[in-house]
Amino acid sequence: MTQQSSETTFLGIEHSVTGKWWRQRAVDDRLAVTLSQRFGVPEIVGRVMAARGIGLDDAETFLNPTLRDLMPDPSRLRDMDKAVARIAHAVMQGEKIALFGDYDVDGATSTALLVRVFRALGLDVVVHIPDRLTEGYGPNALALLDLKRRGADLILTVDCGVTAYAPLEAAAEAGIEVIVVDHHAAEPELPRALAVVNPNRIDDDSGMGDLCAVGVAFLLSVALCRNLRESGYFKQKGIRPPDLRTWLDLVALGTVCDVVPLRGLNRAFVTQGLKIMRHRGNSGMSALADVGGVNEVPSAYHLGFVLGPRVNAGGRVGEAGLGTTLLSGDDEEMARKIAIRLDEYNRERKSIEDYVLDQAIRAVEEKNKIRAMVLVGGDDWHPGVIGIVASRLKDRYHVPALVMGKVDGIYKGSARSVRGIDLGAAIIAARQSGLLVNGGGHGMAAGFTLDPEKRAEFEDFLEQRFARLIEENNIRPTMTVDGALHAMGATVDLIDALEKMGPFGAGNAEPRFVFTDCRVIKADVVGADHVRCILTGANGKGRVKAIAFRCLDNDMGQTLLRHGGRPLHVLGHLRRDTWQGREGVQLMIDDVALPAPTVFD
Repeated sequence: MTQQSSETTFLGIEHSVTGKWWRQRAVDDRLAVTLSQRFGVPEIVGRVMAARGIGLDDAETFLNPTLRDLMPDPSRLRDMDKAVARIAHAVMQGEKIALFGDYDVDGATSTALLVRVFRALGLDVVVHIPDRLTEGYGPNALALLDLKRRGADLILTVDCGVTAYAPLEAAAEAGIEVIVVDHHAAEPELPRALAVVNPNRIDDDSGMGDLCAVGVAFLLSVALCRNLRESGYFKQKGIRPPDLRTWLDLVALGTVCDVVPLRGLNRAFVTQGLKIMRHRGNSGMSALADVGGVNEVPSAYHLGFVLGPRVNAGGRVGEAGLGTTLLSGDDEEMARKIAIRLDEYNRERKSIEDYVLDQAIRAVEEKNKIRAMVLVGGDDWHPGVIGIVASRLKDRYHVPALVMGKVDGIYKGSARSVRGIDLGAAIIAARQSGLLVNGGGHGMAAGFTLDPEKRAEFEDFLEQRFARLIEENNIRPTMTVDGALHAMGATVDLIDALEKMGPFGAGNAEPRFVFTDCRVIKADVVGADHVRCILTGANGKGRVKAIAFRCLDNDMGQTLLRHGGRPLHVLGHLRRDTWQGREGVQLMIDDVALPAPTVFD
């Protein structure tokens, strides 16, 4: 049998030092060899591809994803043609169009993309990004009415709106035409709008539910330009149709940062967008890269961990519209100033986050028992960092985490989930049950507004729902492993080979390997709570630099620091190391386990 069970325990590790089960990915050995031979990739790349379900028929587009091969007809999205017809009419008649965006990266990139598209079509649009603290997420009636007062004939909500029933009802009663461009989980009832373009509508059969908002906005732009071309608009105005490919760097940034699956069209968006980013045509993206110290070929890592957090920082602790302004502008000096300001906000965000995280961990552990979820809240917890803290708690306790901060006497919450538990559906169900003032999201992340008096009832509702899902689906903390490596095998050539499978992210996990029976030669603490070490193979040959982040106060960090010379299984993913201009390899440690004792021990 060449097919290994997807439930195979790797190296017998059922409980690592962080409490995780190590599961080996199922691999068809014959398919792995065939992929390697047919497509000229190293055998290890063939194995990793096969383990991710990449077959012979789709391997070429996986290794070389292009829009030419993967771009769908935008008209397959429900309401797309209706939305485009109305927008095209507005463009041709010179009507005033307004964009109501969101303050996160997906919202900023979506809004910035449409600003650039409309500008290329000869229109200046009005933009409103809500303040997280004073307005909260999504459209509100006051802002929509203000956009009308400012002359808007048509409003597009971007990365929001699919559950904004009351605000859009108020807008309709005031005679405002609204088109919703969103991707969040929808309910059977849709808001009152001229059109709702959302691949996650229940009645949408396009199969594009993996798209984030900027992906939907890009398809909208493609359809709009097609409509205008067919109507003769460009010829009449004497202007060229915009080359939408020049803005794929925005699409890539939003796609990576919204953590949607990097497969199919999303994979093409990111792959091609990174190529565009290398040319540094977007002054805002370039300024962000400069303040973030990106001095190498950009990758999905840089989008998700360098650029994205800085764009987000404006909406979290600073000025909500800064990200959109930065990404939609062309003034290099202005871009530099905004990027520096966002970098400052990001440092402030980190300080606030550390405080809230410390308080949240104490609140969780005071309960003594963690069941199917964690829910914590604080009166002075900044709503701008609760989503990040929820993610940290989810990673620490391996269950869905919900974190809340109080604003004007009411809880504003953010939540992150684990694989197998649809958080967006749970939040919507709680709202439909009357437990929430508002709420929505998608499978892995959600936001909500909660009356403090209903906190206990809300917690019980989710606890019972999640406990049932965990039992039914046998959900447990897991690390998925692609194979074992020796320290001598961690080479730059291996990194080059594995990068053929990039970009990595949700839906295309970065390959994770175990260095078996290795020994820690040296370990020390760097930064506030990171552990850096040097590993050698079981036979003392080969050396690998490694680092484990945010682990000083947990069992993994202490095991690395107090190894006592004993052999360890160290699990992680490999990264190119360009420190001081020298190219090498570094292991980013995800987990550590003690080898199972043998009969000879």
